[in-house]
Amino acid sequence: MLLSRYFLPVLRETPKEAEIVSHQLMLRSAMIRQSAAGIYSWLPLGYRVLRNIEQIVREEQDRAGAIELLMPTLQSADIWRQSGRYEDYGKEMLRIQDRHERDLLYGPTNEELITEIFRESVKSYKDLPKNLYHIQWKFRDEIRPRFGVMRGREFLMKDAYSFDLTVDGARLAYNRMFVAYLRTFARMGLKSIPMAADTGPIGGDLSHEFIILADTGESQVYCHKDLIESQVPAADIDFDGDLGPIIKAWTSKYAATDEKHDPKRFEAEVPAEKRVSARGIEVGHIFFFGTKYSEPMGAKVQGPDGNMVTPQMGSYGVGVSRLAGAIIEASHDEAGIVWPVSVAPFEVALINLKAGDKATDEAATAIYQKLRQAGIEVLLDDTDERAGAKFATMDLIGLPFQLIVGPRGLKQGEVEVKARKTGERVSLSPEAAVNRLIASIESRRSLV
Repeated sequence: MLLSRYFLPVLRETPKEAEIVSHQLMLRSAMIRQSAAGIYSWLPLGYRVLRNIEQIVREEQDRAGAIELLMPTLQSADIWRQSGRYEDYGKEMLRIQDRHERDLLYGPTNEELITEIFRESVKSYKDLPKNLYHIQWKFRDEIRPRFGVMRGREFLMKDAYSFDLTVDGARLAYNRMFVAYLRTFARMGLKSIPMAADTGPIGGDLSHEFIILADTGESQVYCHKDLIESQVPAADIDFDGDLGPIIKAWTSKYAATDEKHDPKRFEAEVPAEKRVSARGIEVGHIFFFGTKYSEPMGAKVQGPDGNMVTPQMGSYGVGVSRLAGAIIEASHDEAGIVWPVSVAPFEVALINLKAGDKATDEAATAIYQKLRQAGIEVLLDDTDERAGAKFATMDLIGLPFQLIVGPRGLKQGEVEVKARKTGERVSLSPEAAVNRLIASIESRRSLV
């Protein structure tokens, strides 16, 4: 993509309303613009990040055996009345009426709707188990939306829902999502820690939040240091095999949010040198709630003995748009964002230091074409801005690598490659620079 043709209205100053780093940098780097309180337009750069995050989530859900569909943003109030949640949910639910005065709501979650779909479609135990998911916009009318996409009113979310014949089967489904979440966040360059959590308005008796550590996290968390250093399951994990040892390894050591924290137990179970007390950001939440929705909504299947059975259910959420902010909170420096390759809007910033100079233009264009032919996403700065402004913009938007082409270096047969994360710079021939970038990016793509 040529920067001269792209839409990238970066801001040089930090907007006053932005309180935390991710909100500041998302506004400054032209990822988002506020449309209303807690509601944002995703500009081209931010939208590319959002789609990359979404794709990782989708791939890991598919790998774990979940099946994608798409449910609408608007739902009938009738099904929420069937579950008993319509009146209980509170003012966070946006309630509306259509022209026929039928009660609708902008979905904050989808337990009722997916249960209705299941109820009307699945009649036999032979069709179980099932795990259905979608990636869709949600709305919760937060009383005090703040922190940009970290606590907005409209947000993009992946929510999956499992249906099983037995409690044991439902817990296996829960374990599959537990492992899938560990892999999902690791692929985004995040170290997530599963922590026992309250079930809140979703309900149920088993729940884990997946927390990443960040100074600006909304909650205090406590955990054993070894969890931070644990390795996530490999890509070839058998989701139909015994996941028990993995679950045990991740849940046998102390980890809790402030609501579940037990100071005496923390001190008794965790050596002083292994105690971690920090701020955390929730990026995923999984629940097992049995028949909380299937029972009142009359979802039943015929069991192997001919009797009708109420399926056991679980739900599993990932804040897709929230993750864009969370990754920035975990990966930035004074100059701007530092994107992991896996979610970066572009992988390489190709900087032409003297646009209009024939030799520099030809070299930059040749490199651009070679990288693109190799499947590398490149943003070529072909504008006539001064060098300092070009470097500042590319540091701000945080692309993993910069390849700098200038007349002085070309006279010596060299271009410069800079790693955004480490700041390491190396001068190479154009061909060597291209080969180095391709190898570096491909190796990072294959991680986890």
